[in-house]
Amino acid sequence: MKHRGRHRRRRRGAALRAALAGTALALTATATIVSASQATVAEDPGALKPLTSTTDTARLRLREHLVPQRSLDRLASATGGTVGIADVLENADHTLREAADCDSDDRDSLPVTPAADEAYCWDPTDTLTDDWKPASVTTSSEADDDGLWGANRVVLAGWTHSTTAGPAASRGLARIAVVDANDPAHPSYAWVLLTVPSTDGSTYRGLSSQISGMAWYEDKLLVTTTLGSADALYVYDLNRILRTSVLTDAVGRVRGGWSADGFRYAMPAVASYRFTAGACSESGAPCPSALSVDRGTAPDSLVLGEWTAADSKHRARLWRYAFDENPERDGLLATDAAGRADAVEAYWTGASEIRGVLSYRPPGATGSEWYVGHLPGAMDGHGSLWRQDTDGAHGSRCGSDSSHRCWAAGTGSLSYAPDTGEVWSVSDRMLFSTPLRSMDASLG
Repeated sequence: MKHRGRHRRRRRGAALRAALAGTALALTATATIVSASQATVAEDPGALKPLTSTTDTARLRLREHLVPQRSLDRLASATGGTVGIADVLENADHTLREAADCDSDDRDSLPVTPAADEAYCWDPTDTLTDDWKPASVTTSSEADDDGLWGANRVVLAGWTHSTTAGPAASRGLARIAVVDANDPAHPSYAWVLLTVPSTDGSTYRGLSSQISGMAWYEDKLLVTTTLGSADALYVYDLNRILRTSVLTDAVGRVRGGWSADGFRYAMPAVASYRFTAGACSESGAPCPSALSVDRGTAPDSLVLGEWTAADSKHRARLWRYAFDENPERDGLLATDAAGRADAVEAYWTGASEIRGVLSYRPPGATGSEWYVGHLPGAMDGHGSLWRQDTDGAHGSRCGSDSSHRCWAAGTGSLSYAPDTGEVWSVSDRMLFSTPLRSMDASLG
């Protein structure tokens, strides 16, 4: 798979496609408008302010840690070899339902403005309890510039298990829904558990992470880790998925074979990135909460947004790292001889509780515009969506009181698909997309 489309993926600095998706699909459902009487209207986050001091930028430095190849090979051999995304899709046994077939609570979690173009609720077997929650999304359009991975159009959605509820063995685990999006009318999906291999490759453990952010570039999937950790990102190779042989709630080697909390597939991390400044904190390294890929930079880049509490006095940061252009390091960040990755652009933002971030440079523009989606503070309900640059910010407005709380409920990450012009995201109940042009129109 890694050789496929390399001549397309290696073109750098090309303008993002100007042609966007066609007429939006009319949904039969409507989302609930939250008025100012129910919650405080989100505050304007203001203009972006560049980080200029070396002290500030040094806190963004990462150090790369690669899992030894021999350990990965030992693990693959012991479990019977590896499979890829296409193999997982062949065994997709869960079904997404279109919005018209979803209940009103599901549909009410969708954005008010801009409206969703495509929207789906999950298989009822996966939403019987609130133990597992979706939080992040990425697509094959981030991975490859023709929007396909092999012959398939794919969406990946990251879910995290509660750390306090449900079976003890599952608490804090992270899983990926691998969605077959070839037929928008009949999408299906299968589950893959994210794991971390032991140093010697003799077994693996479950990844304990909120995976609030996820990005797919080349054959690598990058995910955020748990808040307060020195580890910023974990990296997965989508050609190194393992089959399990025992369906129990254990994770790793068990009597009779291999288990992954009852899932048929497990994926071991192949690398991680750790802040050289130590564990994330308000006074130190940032706590990444959102990821996406920007194919409009040269070279392509990984975009990140920081989590800060709504009442924090600390301003959040938005920043980016360049991807490595060495074909032997597909999907990894550009590093120096010591394995360190430095941010190539960084800003302060007034936005808080960031759960989604995009960076997009319109054709002919000299700079990028940043989009952030964030939660509604201490109140439940819809979040807000803002477009920011160094001149100011523009937010969506809805309702008679022009509330900014127009985005999805329990808003998740953002993922831009250059080939279709769509932006994918998740609410706390649904997977959906909306054209970027609709987002821009709503943001004024």
